Amino acid sequence: MPVITCIEDLRRIYERRAPRMFYDYAESGSWTEQTFRENTSDFKDIYLRQRVAVDMSGRSTASQMIGQDVAMPVALAPVGLTGMQAADGEIKAARAAEKFGVPFTLSTMSICSIEDVAENTSKPFWMQVYTLKDDDFMQRLFDRAKAAKCSAAIITVDLQVMGQRHKDLKNGLSAPPKLTAKSVANMMTKVQWGLGMLGTKRRFFGNIVGHAKGVTDPSSLTTWTAEAFDPALDWDRIRQFRKMWDGPLIIKGILDPRDAVEALNVGADAIIVSNHGGRQLDGALSAIRALPAIMDAVGDKIEVHLDSGIRSGQDVLKALAMGAKGTYIGRAFVYGLGAMGEAGVTKALEVIHKELDVSMALCGRRDVTALDRDILMIPKGFEGDWA
Repeated sequence: MPVITCIEDLRRIYERRAPRMFYDYAESGSWTEQTFRENTSDFKDIYLRQRVAVDMSGRSTASQMIGQDVAMPVALAPVGLTGMQAADGEIKAARAAEKFGVPFTLSTMSICSIEDVAENTSKPFWMQVYTLKDDDFMQRLFDRAKAAKCSAAIITVDLQVMGQRHKDLKNGLSAPPKLTAKSVANMMTKVQWGLGMLGTKRRFFGNIVGHAKGVTDPSSLTTWTAEAFDPALDWDRIRQFRKMWDGPLIIKGILDPRDAVEALNVGADAIIVSNHGGRQLDGALSAIRALPAIMDAVGDKIEVHLDSGIRSGQDVLKALAMGAKGTYIGRAFVYGLGAMGEAGVTKALEVIHKELDVSMALCGRRDVTALDRDILMIPKGFEGDWA
């Protein structure tokens, strides 16, 4: 068993063990991948302020996200196709999150269905939904989430049209994977992954096949997906979705302060500063650079979370010190899942928790809920000094 001390260790194992098309799906962005890269590299421009001779005993990373207790302010982000990274991947990730005491968010485009995850966990999880045209499907999706006792819904608002991800197109990404000479040759080298997939019946988009009108098999799913997303989405439409769900609501995909104000006005309980992990508008600001202006605009009126680019506990610490009340990891937990299944997701959470705890202590702080900018050294013009 290799010694794992950081998220990068998990990524390297994941790259060896997962089929190329699914590794590339997770580890890529749109177009030139500028935003994908800067989501992580921009964290390095922020420095931490070391303090000494401060009582570091009795530290706590416990907090709340949208009023729910969390062991640390880190949730598992919604990631499509998670059940293709490892067999029954969403169930494994949800179990790891539940045991650790952090939220798990199920993607609409998951392989395991809402019901699959609910049957295999004992605590409520969160449900992510896309803004689709089909009102009947959307209402039933919210109703299914409520029946499964999901404790929050996340509406993703930055996928009206799909950003082009070159690797996915070149790999012919699909679920289940298309059997071409190239994909079969690659999958034959991933024995552990293949045995897992042979042992599960969950290989299709479980929330859609059999639930959306006319979608009874993978071939009809392709047509449905191409037509389902709503390019006409506006804030009035989001208000309609708000009426479909009466529980806690989070809006994901905010990068501009004006959109943060709109999200506040539709009655969201929290917003997630996110650029979809650099998978939508390439050339957009990284999430961490976008955060300060959004905090200035709405930070005292709505709970602000951050997603995109977090690979360490230090990244979490920096986001929290800049005002975010919660953070999300997507790729970091997928690396763990693809590397070692449920144990790998647990390891990813342990790594991030330890980095967060130790770094917070060395900054002279004991309570994750009382962090502020005083522990940071942020370059002048970090947000950009634009003409």
